[in-house]
Amino acid sequence: MFNRRSLLAGAALSAALPAWAQTAPFPNRPIRIVPFGTGGGPIDTLARAYGEKLSARWNQPVVVDAKPGASGIIAADFVAKAAPDGHTVLMTLPLTHVNNHILQAKLPYDPVKDFQPLSMLATGGPMLVARANAPYSDLKEFIAFAKTKGRMTYGTWGNGSTAHLFGELLRRQTGADLVHVPYKAEAAAHNDLFGEQLDFAWANPSTARNQTQGGKMKVLGISGTSRVSAMPNVPTFKEQGFQGFDIDSWIGIYAPANTPQPIVQAWVTALREITAMPDVKARLTAFGFEPLGNTPTEFMERYRQDYPRMAELIKAAGVTAE
Repeated sequence: MFNRRSLLAGAALSAALPAWAQTAPFPNRPIRIVPFGTGGGPIDTLARAYGEKLSARWNQPVVVDAKPGASGIIAADFVAKAAPDGHTVLMTLPLTHVNNHILQAKLPYDPVKDFQPLSMLATGGPMLVARANAPYSDLKEFIAFAKTKGRMTYGTWGNGSTAHLFGELLRRQTGADLVHVPYKAEAAAHNDLFGEQLDFAWANPSTARNQTQGGKMKVLGISGTSRVSAMPNVPTFKEQGFQGFDIDSWIGIYAPANTPQPIVQAWVTALREITAMPDVKARLTAFGFEPLGNTPTEFMERYRQDYPRMAELIKAAGVTAE
């Protein structure tokens, strides 16, 4: 039997323990991954792939819960305000944490203070794409055509996205009349491209590869610092004589701020080991992404490096909040 002294000692020990040590083991209920964009998009697809691995690892269901709209702000804000217990995370692109922060005077969340970076899973920049039957096959041919044709419309997955910035930078550099049309999701822009309501568009590597293989799309140029292994024959913007497009995009996972460190470490270990699995690496590579799987410290360092470069790109592109 417990006496009064042992009960008091136990209470004192409990009070001295950190909050995470007094909670149930992690995870103790279903995990929710909130992906950037809509259901069925490339980030949603990758979220489901990681979800399968996490579910098998942790013996808990993983729900992929897309919250599209407002250039990713709705999804990011939802996760920022979620309980910091590791059961809700955000899989996203730089738009929610870098671009929006530079462009928007006021966000409902702080991309640094309200989030705990977990891991940057992969890198891979947006690609300029056209219908497969377009009368041009590279960027120089495209710009020459655009100057002859006049006004040309292009679609992206949101105002302030890296694709939007690159589109405006290309317009400024070349003098071509390129008009941005933002969509809530990449797929919606591509539907209008194929329906000839848009002249060209931008695509994430996974979509570009799949649609190119399906005979519906051609890739004219790849942004970022290097070609991608999934489409090695497509040259970068820099290789084609266009400067300022050598900024790599990324896919990363964030938890809410103040998530206990043991839970953060459980996520980091899981994500890095899953990213290193041969079948996951093969899927990322097939999608046109380059697998990474770094640590929170490395993720934050990349963020610090990207921020001034993205600010410079936004200034060069002349993009403002809309």
